[in-house]
Amino acid sequence: MIDFACKEFKVEDVIKCALNLTRADLKVLKHFINDTEHWFDTDTLSKALKLDISTVQRSVKKLHEKEILQRSQQNLDGGGYVFIYKVHSRTKIKNIIMGVVQSWAERLGQELEQWESRA
Repeated sequence: MIDFACKEFKVEDVIKCALNLTRADLKVLKHFINDTEHWFDTDTLSKALKLDISTVQRSVKKLHEKEILQRSQQNLDGGGYVFIYKVHSRTKIKNIIMGVVQSWAERLGQELEQWESRA
């Protein structure tokens, strides 16, 4: 837990908030963090997490866009392809979150400066 003035935050809540994740997104992210060595396709994730395939597809798309997940194309024997995903390192994820938190702290500082100058 992180104690900030009048409220305590679980690290998981900070991650969810900083990355603007839904509960489903967080569930997908946790799955990847618990298995950092393997690549997964959305169908496998959907079955493992008991989530609708479209929910998983939205989640991996969002996590990939935020550079939390790596994406690779796997060509199928009969033609076509499927995307597979793997999580980036915890260090990279931590740095992304810290950037969001630092940006928030800077904006808060600016707001407090404006608030102070109104007095």
